[in-house]
Amino acid sequence: MTPDVTTAAAGTASLVQSVDWVAIAPPLITAAAALIVLLADLFLSPKRKSLLGWVTLAGLVAALAALLPLRTGSRSTFCLTANPDACSYTVDQFAFVIQALVLGGALLTALLSMKDTEEKLPAGEFWFLLLSSAAGAALLPASRDLATLVVALEVASLPAFALVGLRRGDRLSSEAALKFFLSSVTATAVMLLGVSFVYAATGTLHLTELATKLATVPGQLETVAEAGVVLTLVGFAFKTAAAPFHFWVPDTYVGAPLPMAAYLSVVGKAVGFSGLILVTVVAFPAYADVWGPALAVLAALTMTLGNAAALRQSATRAHSAVRLLAWSSVGQAGYLLVPIAAAAYSSDDKVGATVAYALMYAVVNLGAFAVAALVARSKPLNRLSDYRGLYAERPLAALALAFFLLCLAGLPPGIIGLFAKVTVFSAAVDAGLGWLAVVMAINVVVALYYYLRWTALLFRPAGASAGTAPRPERLRVPVPLAAAIGLTAVGGVLLSGLPQLALHFATVTLF
Repeated sequence: MTPDVTTAAAGTASLVQSVDWVAIAPPLITAAAALIVLLADLFLSPKRKSLLGWVTLAGLVAALAALLPLRTGSRSTFCLTANPDACSYTVDQFAFVIQALVLGGALLTALLSMKDTEEKLPAGEFWFLLLSSAAGAALLPASRDLATLVVALEVASLPAFALVGLRRGDRLSSEAALKFFLSSVTATAVMLLGVSFVYAATGTLHLTELATKLATVPGQLETVAEAGVVLTLVGFAFKTAAAPFHFWVPDTYVGAPLPMAAYLSVVGKAVGFSGLILVTVVAFPAYADVWGPALAVLAALTMTLGNAAALRQSATRAHSAVRLLAWSSVGQAGYLLVPIAAAAYSSDDKVGATVAYALMYAVVNLGAFAVAALVARSKPLNRLSDYRGLYAERPLAALALAFFLLCLAGLPPGIIGLFAKVTVFSAAVDAGLGWLAVVMAINVVVALYYYLRWTALLFRPAGASAGTAPRPERLRVPVPLAAAIGLTAVGGVLLSGLPQLALHFATVTLF
């Protein structure tokens, strides 16, 4: 072999990378389960389609189990040969927590959906789309370059459009899917334009390299870089339902199947916030003076608009319970934005408060949607007035919902909700954002009204009131739905009894 050929062979060999299969196992198992469901749907008879739901549950449980070897340390793969520190996929403490959150959220969504796929929704399409979206959601927090980040975001989002509009012949469902799709596509186009500007200014897409190169951008490219940073943030602001990019939320939640509304409120929000944290804290620290004030203003605007709209929900309006949860999720998004904004003024560790708050929010919000799904089985209009006297009819469900609402409000016995809010509040104060802490405190007090009003309805005597239809015959609770309510209730009680399980992440280095 000639020297030239030997050199060429050595150069080619150096480009061959080993893949850390353990690191990529959670999203890979979820994607494999989606393919299995897709193929099995072709061969199963209509009477046996229910098996697809159990395959989905098994796939999500296996993906969660694959996280166990990743709970300590940091593992990376798909790294540059010239710079081993620049990797496209890294599982660190941050990625581990968010992957556990999104896969757990997808598992609970699957439990909520078991009965719907037997009665109302096409099983094969639903389970395939849910697993596909969950695979993208699990990939995103470990993504460490902008290309992988955008691809993961779209893999998580595109199936969600179809899931929202999956109730065939339902006008509200089709309208919600179209509104969600058009606004999301616009936001994605803006984000891609921003990513292209950032690449033009730096010549790289890896987040760790961007952090270095954005700090030394030549003067003639500084405006391009700033525009790229702002446009990229706009795309993620939509995914997090931050105002003024929140307009799609209430109609989408009302039109979507209720399990999908729960999925979007928790998993969709986790995807958006994890992407936002990665691009701000990891990739764009050099432009903290740009995104810090912008996120602080967005946080104040989001929590104020969300809580103000939630206050206006009429008890007798159709779907008012779901609309209140939708506007509540917008207000909660404002709280989640506070520590990210605070990170621009102090240390990156502040984003741990967002992770801690997200863990609390995920458990109790999924629980609230689970009880709403139970009530919707006998009262499909799902009005707030339909919850009057729920304690007399279903005491355990009423107590669970009351606990979830008190957690969201930050009142005992929902200790985890109180501690999580104090953690977020402290992040703002420590960063010198006293005005934002004041705005948050006012909004927390405002939110108490509509959370306590709903809680009080649960224990009022049931009776016919104006605009309230007679109560239909009580239906049996499906086992998967009861399991979802039970798991979220146990999770909420556990977090309230041992709040350090979630608040621990507010005090550790995540990256």
